[in-house]
Formats: sequence, structure tokens, C-alpha cells
Amino acid sequence: MSQSAQNKRKILVTSALPYANGPIHLGHLVEYIQTDIWTRFQKMRGHDCTYVCADDAHGTPIMLRAQAEGITPEELIAKSSQEHQADFAGFNVAFDHYHSTNSSENKELAEYIYTQLKDKGYISRKSVTQAYDPEKEMFLPDRFVKGTCPKCDAEDQYGDNCEVCGETYSPTDLINPKSAISGATPIEKDSDHLFFELGQFEEMLKDWTRAGHLQPEIANKLDEWLSTGLRGWDISRDAPYFGFEIPGEKDKFFYVWLDAPIGYMSSFKAYCDKHGINFDEYWQQDSEAELYHFIGKDIINFHALFWPAMLSGAGFRTPDAVYAHGFLTVDGQKMSKSRGTFIMAKTYLEHLNPEYLRYYFAAKLSSRIDDIDLNLEDFAQRVNSDLVGKVVNIASRCAGFVVKKFDGKLASELSDSAQALYDSFTHESEMIAELYEKREYGHAMREIMALADKANEYIAETAPWVLAKEEGKEAELHESVSVGINLFRVLMSYLAPVIPETADKAKSFLNLESWNWDDIQQPLLGHEINKFKALMTRLEMPAIEKMVEASAESLAKAGSTAPDGKKGDKKPVKKQLVAGELEPIAEQITIDDFAKIDLRIAKIINAEAVPEANKLLKLTLDIGLEQRQVFAGIKSAYEPEQLIGKQTVMVANLAPRKMRFGVSEGMVLAAGPGGEDLYILSPDQGAQPGMRVK
Repeated sequence: MSQSAQNKRKILVTSALPYANGPIHLGHLVEYIQTDIWTRFQKMRGHDCTYVCADDAHGTPIMLRAQAEGITPEELIAKSSQEHQADFAGFNVAFDHYHSTNSSENKELAEYIYTQLKDKGYISRKSVTQAYDPEKEMFLPDRFVKGTCPKCDAEDQYGDNCEVCGETYSPTDLINPKSAISGATPIEKDSDHLFFELGQFEEMLKDWTRAGHLQPEIANKLDEWLSTGLRGWDISRDAPYFGFEIPGEKDKFFYVWLDAPIGYMSSFKAYCDKHGINFDEYWQQDSEAELYHFIGKDIINFHALFWPAMLSGAGFRTPDAVYAHGFLTVDGQKMSKSRGTFIMAKTYLEHLNPEYLRYYFAAKLSSRIDDIDLNLEDFAQRVNSDLVGKVVNIASRCAGFVVKKFDGKLASELSDSAQALYDSFTHESEMIAELYEKREYGHAMREIMALADKANEYIAETAPWVLAKEEGKEAELHESVSVGINLFRVLMSYLAPVIPETADKAKSFLNLESWNWDDIQQPLLGHEINKFKALMTRLEMPAIEKMVEASAESLAKAGSTAPDGKKGDKKPVKKQLVAGELEPIAEQITIDDFAKIDLRIAKIINAEAVPEANKLLKLTLDIGLEQRQVFAGIKSAYEPEQLIGKQTVMVANLAPRKMRFGVSEGMVLAAGPGGEDLYILSPDQGAQPGMRVK
């Protein structure tokens, strides 16, 4: 269906709110670039699309950092907002409005939603035993308590889960717990807290999560939560706390995750008030407007369970879709401060063109939640091959002839064969639009570059540089370069959502007023263009290397900051064997004990990182009779894709263990001192999944 046949849509789009306690880095930018491309595309299609965001400006970490810097939280978040908006603008992320959760609009909406939930019986009060810092005289969030894991004795673990064995627990279960703020030993103290009774929305959420609002893999994951029953969600925090005080309560504040998603509404509310737009038309339950959230996969529970339940309970509409994306790796590994690959947005902008990264991310992104890798060599090669070598090269090869030979005017008519070639390019318009709509950017970029190859083949075949030297070939030359310029225009129209700054330069060169999706249906005939200026230069590896070096230097200079703002002491060194050192033999067991262990050959058919844990991979194992899910602490030694297809040995009769991330149905065997020096056991060739190890 052509754009002219479509109804104009009202679309509200949001990205997750960046936390106002640190700078933007390239990992963050995956989301904002993905969202910006989608909203720019919708606007090119003629839809009424609004893109809002805000700083997430509440919580204990912000309060503590402000104290450490000797400024107020308000001063800290104002500075952070300015820095964030500068970074986003540097990468051409074009919000229609950027706000803060510490705003009058957000306070009003948070209080309204809470009051609605309370009046309808969805809020309860329960006494909670918490860790309390006697020196700082404050209750400690789970992540501000550290100690020894009660399950595996790993030291320096957070108060909610162990990153070594994956065990989940409460801070009061830790051995030798310490406050991460003062170092004092916490005491236990009771306090009344307010809970949003999520369980009352269980049936509603089962329907909503299976109604096409989520990617299938996300809906499947949420089934695990829903199948075990939903518990009340603690939405209050005790003073001292930087946030909104809960109406009718003393020294109780809204938990940051209650008012953070409401920030989507409040940012849009501020935009509506400024532009005279009806806020209710977008948020009332029978709204015909569309609402989409783009988020990282690590915060899906807040957006796909808590948020739609809150909205429904308070009488508002729920999102049409929540789109989750994966994480960013660099050169196949987690971003690293020591290697300089934990790259801040500001550092990148000091060295490289932001359009390079926008295109590379687009070439990697799909509608799935897969992690994407920024391979630095491939980054340079792809930018140079696709953007510089294929697309920009078309204009540079043709523009000089148009200006010098034909006073800057394109041909006033095209031959049937030339028109057919042009039509073959515009014929792809709806297919490429559908790929953008479905967030299949990587596929779209491949289709666009296939057209660029076709355009370059045409130019090579017609050889305008040869025609320019032959008498009587002016008409053929004029058509050749005019077609080349028109094909370049089509390609830039398709790429405009991805590389808007380059598209703006091309718009000036082509003497156009705007980029509208349907404008390309007719070629530019008898149209005057301007003198060509370089639109984009090649990306050289030395420039990338300088950026990486600068990133490592700036991070080393900044150092690590403890929660109290002081330079953090190094973490206590965990007892770990060095390579070649052997552990002492454990106490003896009998042959009867050993005979109980059922070891089986298992084929790893899938492996993926567990975002919430530093050391765990989630493995799907084929053991012949069935498939098992196992969480293994081998992330430090293996990338997930290295393991797929390998065979290993697993303990098949180990009782399933429920972890925070899901149920682990066995254990794979590995050897080595740990860290990178860890090796899964692999059988000889010929072993088949399900075979018992004797």
C-alpha cells in the first residue's frame, strides 16, 4: 500500500531514561540511535510522530554522589542533563522533548497514579526487615551491602545475588556484611513499606504479554515469572532519599522505579503544554494513538509487567509494544575500561564522525534482542565500502560533469531504459519502508547497498568520463550523469533516517527542500543542482586507534569512584589459584556416593549471556532424551557463540535449582583455576548426546 493510501498515524515513542549519575557511553547509544532512526523514518512517511525522553533523576546513588561532590542533588542532575543532551545532540538523536523525572509534571502524575492504585485497593502495607547503616543512619538498598555469599563463600558480593554461583538472597543472609557507603557493619531494622499488589493483575498480564506487544522471546521469558505467581512490588523507600515524598506518609518516598516510567508521560505532558496538544488523546484507555517504548533487555520486567499493570490499574492505556534490544560488545568482548573499549560518547565525538556509528549500528540491528558487536576493523571497512565507496561515490563521479558541461542542470527527460532503471529503484520503496517499520535495519541496509551496487554498475557501463571526451555524445553523457544523480537521490532518501547529517548535506547539494518518503516517485528532471562538496571522508584505522587510546587514558585518569565519592579502594582479592597450581584433594567419598552421579554427554545447542550476572552463561543442552537449561559460571572463559555446537559432560541427575534468572537443570563440568583459564570438559569424537559417561 502506498503512503498516500495510508491514514496519518499519531505515534508517541520513548527510549529508556538514562540515569543522571553518569555519562552516556556507546552501549547506551545502541538504543537511542535505534529509536531515532525509527522516529525519523515515521516522520519522513508523513506521520505525526513524537519522540520524548528524560533523565532518570531520583534514587540513593544520586543523593550520595551529590553529597560527595558537595553540591545539591538538583545541581548534580542539572549538570548531568546538560551533558546527556549534548552527547545525544552530537550523535544527531533528535528528541522532540527532553525532560527530567524531578519535575512538577512527574510529581503530579506519580501522585495521581499512586492515589488511583491506593483507592482501588492495589496498595498494601507490610513490615520489612532491612539492613541499616548505623553510621550513616540510613537504610541500605541491596546493592549498597556487600559481603560473603552464604552459598559458595565468594567474597565481595552484592546484597541481592552472588555473581559467582548465581544464588539469590537478601542482604541479611550475607556473611560478614558491610555497608558499601561507610564500611560499617549493618544492623537489622524493621520499617513499614508500601507494596503494589502485582498479583492482582496476573490474568491481565498473561493476556497482555501474549497479545503481540512483546517480542516472542521476551514473552516466553515472562512466562517463567507469571507461572510462579507474582508477588507484591515494594514501591517505597525510607528517608533519607532523593525523590518524591509519598502523599499521606511521613519520611516515605516513591522508589525510583515507580516514578521513572511515569517520566515518559510527564515528558510528553510538558511537550503537550508547550505546543497545545491534548495529552489525554494519547493516554486515555480508548486512545487511537500509538505508544511504543524502546528499552534494553535488562529492564524488561519493569516495562512489561510493572508498568502495564500500573497504567491499567490507574485507568490509563497500555503500550502498543515494548521493543527490547541486546547489549553492545566491542571486538567480541564486553566493553573494557583497561582496553579503552568502554568508550564514552564524548570521547567518540572528539575523534570520529557520529554518522559512521549510526550506520554501523543500523547495519547490525534487527527486531530481535541479540547482542551486537562493534568490531573496530569491520567498522572501518564497512563505512568505507558502503557509505564512501558505494553511495557518496555516485554523486562525486557524476556531479562535476553536470556542473561543468550542463550548467548544473539535470536532463529534462530520460530514455525508456533509463526511466525503467530509475523505477526499479523506487519500486523497492515499500519493501524498504516495511523493513524500517519492523526495525529490521540490517536487512534494510543490505537492500539499499544492493541498489548502490546496481547504480555503480550503471555508471561503469555508461562511463561518463569516456563520453565526455567523444564528440556528439552530449545527450548520452547528460542522461548518464543525470540518472546517476537521481539514483543517488533515491539512495540518500532511503538512508536519511540513518545518516541525517549527511542527508542534509546531500539535500543542499541536490537543491531540495526536504526529505519526504514519497518524493522520489518522480525523478528530478530539468532540475538545477549545486556544486558538489565532499559529504563524507574515509574512516581510517589510526583515527579509531587514537580514540581507543584516548578512551583508556581518560578512564584511567578518572579512576574508580566509591559510593561515598572517595577514590574506591581496590576490591578484596578473591582467593584464586594461579595457572599450574593445583587444589588440594577434597575429602574422600565412597564408590556408592560416586555411583549416584549420572554423567551424560550433552550437546550445547544454544548459549547466551545472563545480563544480570557477570559470570553466568545460560546453556541449552541436548542430552538425547530431552533438552535442559543450565546456568554455568564460565562467562569469563567463553563467548556464547564459541560454545554452540560443542559437546560437553553434564551432571544430569542434579536436582533443579531455582535461581533469580530461571531454573538450572543440571551442571556442566569444567576444569582449571578459574577466570579465563577455565575449560569445559569435551568428549572424544564419536560420543553422542545422551550417552552415559562410565
